[in-house]
Amino acid sequence: MVDPFGRTIRYLRVSVTDRCDLRCFYCMSEDMTFLPKADLLTLEELDRLCSAFIAKGVRKLRLTGGEPLVRRNVMSLVRSLSRHLGSGALDELTLTTNGSQLARFAGELRDCGVRRINVSLDTLDAQKFRAITRWGDLDKVLAGIEAARDAGLAVKINAVALKNMNEEEIPSLMEWAHGKGMALTLIEVMPMGEIGEGRIDQYVPLSLVRARLAQHYTLTDLDENTGGPARYVRVGETGGKLGFITPMTHNFCESCNRVRITCTGTLHTCLGHEDASDLRKPLRASADDALLSAAIDRAIGLKPKGHDFIIDRRHNRPSVSRHMSVTGG
Repeated sequence: MVDPFGRTIRYLRVSVTDRCDLRCFYCMSEDMTFLPKADLLTLEELDRLCSAFIAKGVRKLRLTGGEPLVRRNVMSLVRSLSRHLGSGALDELTLTTNGSQLARFAGELRDCGVRRINVSLDTLDAQKFRAITRWGDLDKVLAGIEAARDAGLAVKINAVALKNMNEEEIPSLMEWAHGKGMALTLIEVMPMGEIGEGRIDQYVPLSLVRARLAQHYTLTDLDENTGGPARYVRVGETGGKLGFITPMTHNFCESCNRVRITCTGTLHTCLGHEDASDLRKPLRASADDALLSAAIDRAIGLKPKGHDFIIDRRHNRPSVSRHMSVTGG
């Protein structure tokens, strides 16, 4: 699959649920209204949808949410999709999680062929963690991370840089992650969905964060492509990897190789764009994949060149109406 700008689509992100057991304030409002469960694709439909993309050239598949591990029987989907790893049709099956359910599922994920996961963790301070997530239990997440490491999963920590919340803690978070052999990727706040407050008071540019880190650490750029949007450096003092995902200050649109599917079967070809293509209708219209395949091709042909993200005092509102939890980043 090649989009109108010559970018080959090899990476599919699939949200298996919009529900989450946390309420991170930069992601969703405290009193979120989630989709009726009847609106969600079944796990069998999600499998068929993913398999159609794999047949069209997708090599990396990431399951997201909401929190993917709160979806009932989600491991049956993971186990079923792992057949594409065995056949060689898929290079990697992975997921992004908040870590709250990892103690329960880490071993089974490893058994299903998952080799690395991303865990979203913005702070190691229990009070700040509860403030950010509104009711999360930091110890539960840390136990989940250890369970994943014990199961043999490579863990990468994702942290959203938040003004006046965790920006001063980033060096210690990095040293903690690197001390455990985990990479850390920092992410800029993105203006997605109404959360009850503006993002301008949350946003800190990672160009500023990097400049601060460079005063105390030796940062060496790495020419490394993991198939995602991060730009990586090696930190000389820790030996670890540090990534920067910068949709606001230095977007990654020119190399974008990914598309996203929601748990209702809507295809979004750009995280920061209001485009949407309904794949549920062609999926359910026929037992074979001809209509579905044609619908996918049409949607890829509409992928925009870049996103519409803006955060400033004049645009202190969401750039796109859907919440991050709809597509899981």
